[in-house]
Amino acid sequence: MFETPIISGLHQKCGRCGKGTLFRKYLKFHDKCDHCGQDFSIADTADGPAFFVGSLMMILFAPFYFILPIVDVGIALKVGLWVLLLSAMAGFCLTLLPMFKGVLFNLQIQHRAEEAKFESAGKHGSPPEKWRY
Repeated sequence: MFETPIISGLHQKCGRCGKGTLFRKYLKFHDKCDHCGQDFSIADTADGPAFFVGSLMMILFAPFYFILPIVDVGIALKVGLWVLLLSAMAGFCLTLLPMFKGVLFNLQIQHRAEEAKFESAGKHGSPPEKWRY
């Protein structure tokens, strides 16, 4: 068994048993773990992995957007460098997305995270005057 949901998520394994695979296709979860039976429909990572991977990508690749235009090389080489940069960015994102999705998914399951439910104004007195139900 993996020690943390982070390590099992990076290996794209079930956070409960560490043996079953998370994905049936690229970024598509199985319905349940094929080893321990953990239900995978109880958590949803939404856009979290894309946000973190995109932010990390921009931190790492943004300097090249400023350096590449001022490099004194021929136009053919500059176009080639742009194609190389964009290919590296796409490969970076497509490689890291399943890992980040696995980590966030396993963390949600471990901490029993769920969508917030607002059923009342609270138990600490009456709601403000302009409160809408």
